[in-house]
Amino acid sequence: MVDEDRWKARFRAARVSLPGWALDAPDRCTYKSNVTGTWEIYSWDRSTGERRQVTDRPNGTWMGGVDPTGGWVWWFADTDGDEFGVWMRAPFGTADSAPAVPDLAPSYPSGLARGSSGLAVIGRTTAEGNTVHLCRPGAAPETLYQHAEDAHVAGLSRDETLIAIGHSEHGDSRHMALRVVRPDGSTVADLWDGPGKGVYGSGFAPVAGDARMLVGHERRGTEEVLIWDPVAGTERELDFGLPGEIGADWYPDASALLVSHAHEGRDELYRYDLASGALTRIDTPRGVIGGATARPDGTVEFGWSSAAAPPVIRSTGGAVVLTPPGPPAPPSVPVEDVWVEGPGGRIHALVSRPAEGEGPFPAVFDVHGGPTAQDDDSFSPVAAAWVDHGFAVVRVNYRGSTGYGSAWRDAIEGRVGLTELEDIKAVRDWAVESGLADPDRLVLTGGSWGGYLTLLGIGVQPGDWTVAVAAVPVADYVAAYEDEMEGLQAFDRSLFGGSPAEVPDRYRESSPITYVERVQAPVLVLAGENDPRCPIRQIDNYLARLAELGLPHDVYRYDAGHGSLVVEERIKQMAAEMAFARKHLGMA
Repeated sequence: MVDEDRWKARFRAARVSLPGWALDAPDRCTYKSNVTGTWEIYSWDRSTGERRQVTDRPNGTWMGGVDPTGGWVWWFADTDGDEFGVWMRAPFGTADSAPAVPDLAPSYPSGLARGSSGLAVIGRTTAEGNTVHLCRPGAAPETLYQHAEDAHVAGLSRDETLIAIGHSEHGDSRHMALRVVRPDGSTVADLWDGPGKGVYGSGFAPVAGDARMLVGHERRGTEEVLIWDPVAGTERELDFGLPGEIGADWYPDASALLVSHAHEGRDELYRYDLASGALTRIDTPRGVIGGATARPDGTVEFGWSSAAAPPVIRSTGGAVVLTPPGPPAPPSVPVEDVWVEGPGGRIHALVSRPAEGEGPFPAVFDVHGGPTAQDDDSFSPVAAAWVDHGFAVVRVNYRGSTGYGSAWRDAIEGRVGLTELEDIKAVRDWAVESGLADPDRLVLTGGSWGGYLTLLGIGVQPGDWTVAVAAVPVADYVAAYEDEMEGLQAFDRSLFGGSPAEVPDRYRESSPITYVERVQAPVLVLAGENDPRCPIRQIDNYLARLAELGLPHDVYRYDAGHGSLVVEERIKQMAAEMAFARKHLGMA
């Protein structure tokens, strides 16, 4: 008998994000929480302990943070999840928000950097392309940068003399370049590693007069970091001798780096002393680090979870940093690592088994979005809900996923969707042959890119899947390209090698609607009416074809964008997904 309250409690349990803090006033912090049932932005004054809800909107708020002075909380206001809007700000400790830069029209956000003087650098994406604006207090915004290709604000130096812009003027938004300019728009330096190798700004040193910038690169085929001084024209590559992918952030005095190491679905933290070159591991439990920050007192605060244990915000000082009210989320089962030989190399998959019973189990193949993302050993109420209902859950880090090197991530280019499905099928076949999964009770599901692969999978591999559940998917790729937000059009051109007009065969071969007549599995589609990433028209096109063909399907529509920030809405969606799958597997 399934405990319905238990799986729902994992969604309802109040959660908090890692607090961000003001450089000039470290006690002034902001964080996100779902304590009201909707994810919103909160301010927290550590000196007094006062917490205040800053935003309160029907569909929630996700983007926000405190400025360097600690005087203002900035947050992004869109309309019902459509991601199109303006930056707002409220005096710290209040909810009295107003447009931060009234003269800037609504747009998609493309980066934000703020200085202690009140200067803001705002990136915007519209149908006309990408712009970066210099916004001084009391003055009209100045256009600092403009280009038709994708671009974003990548950083502002502490003394506000240098602005970093990530751009794809070379036409490939999956492998970007960096440019550092002065406030007058003059170029200081450019950094680009050539075709197929991106560089990404990770922040200037947090010390006035220090021009050094952390830059992510992939010169040796995996994500690593270097220190770039665009003024001096120097680069310092950092090789830590670690097997996985590397990220880094500055300690507040810029004497050391907080290094994150991601390897095979789990994370570690290190402190790297820039003077001595000493790399020291920071003691963290086995699992996934959901963000980390070095505080002025030398401690490190980090978000942590594992598949079995719900999230917590910890400090290397030994304390739990921030505890939400109410009972914690019930734990779940740990994951097992599986490696399967596939057509493009060894595939890493994560398996969650029901706590009771023996296989073969009904199995859910939960495909991650992105595609530049990965599944890992972090807490997932979704996976836990399926497990509670007797399903094994299999999550595949297919080619296209991050975490396994640049070649693995880029292997899908030019053959989009079809490559990922080869890897998913290889793991599917292993699951059946090993006795884990019942071949007559296989659910293919996922959201966003995972929803796209779900619909493509039931058309390309119709005999392999029993039921399909696709959330906010790409269903008709050409129509999706026509309607999606501009930054994603640039992403698609980089992924496919051109637009639908330039490479029509590639889009046709990779579009789920091309294979709809081959679909055998009943399919549930969940769609956000205001989704700018996987727009509703192209989903309606696919649903109309299913109806014309008389194929069994259902649709769940909701009034939000690319997913929901409302807890009860997420529970309704999860319940609908499981009910649909259980009905068509004869388990209801």
